[in-house]
Amino acid sequence: MNRVQIAVLGVTVLAFGGAYVLFNSGQAPPPQIIQAAPKIDTDEVLVAARDLPMGTQVAEPDYVWQKWPTQALSELMIKKSEGPQALENVKGAVTRGSFLQGEPMRRDKLIKGPNSGFLSAILPSGMRAVAINIDPGGGATAGGFILPNDRVDVIRVYRDEEQTKARGVEVNGAQTILTNVRVLAIAQSIQEKGADKGTALGANATLELTPEQAELIILAQRMGGAGNLHLTLRSMLDAAGKTDSVSDLGVSKGGGLTIVRAGAPQQASR
Repeated sequence: MNRVQIAVLGVTVLAFGGAYVLFNSGQAPPPQIIQAAPKIDTDEVLVAARDLPMGTQVAEPDYVWQKWPTQALSELMIKKSEGPQALENVKGAVTRGSFLQGEPMRRDKLIKGPNSGFLSAILPSGMRAVAINIDPGGGATAGGFILPNDRVDVIRVYRDEEQTKARGVEVNGAQTILTNVRVLAIAQSIQEKGADKGTALGANATLELTPEQAELIILAQRMGGAGNLHLTLRSMLDAAGKTDSVSDLGVSKGGGLTIVRAGAPQQASR
């Protein structure tokens, strides 16, 4: 072995030796610190165990307890931390609105009392339920597609005495007397979905009205006889706002109904 080979071999040995020393003397990488997820405080709230339609009398199989983040709790929710009395106002209560499965059961959508019938339970304070006669075949309710909880306008069909006398033949007129009225029931059904096709048929419709509007619609039906009131279905986009009477139409102080024809109010006797 000549001197050149010996020199190369020596340099190689030194290089490997230096690398070995550097590798073993290096510091080990710091261990990774895994932070635990922050603990979320929870409570158990009462939720619907199944879909509950409006007007359901709540029984024990209808609800279950479910964990819920404390920060997301509402005062209207029924919490297990309230103690055994939390269920006192739930068992036997009537739902004032529908619940979906898993939806928290809220106090404002339940009512319980000795006289909490289905219809009186869903009727807001200060409002009245009034039934009107309609075509049982759906002719007065948009072909039967008007369902409970829909919003409608009420149209009155009447005999125009003035035009009848002027023309010598019977002349009828139509007039919207109430707008944006909530339908509570069709016949005895208060479910939002009717039979298989989503229709509801019956001989009467029950409407949610103020006491003054109730007087108006009862008088209008009395004057025109059975079948003179018709309902027109409003779009869901037009359902916001309150129920209103047509301008200048109402029960006057002296009795009777004020009818507006061509912009001029006229008094119709009872």
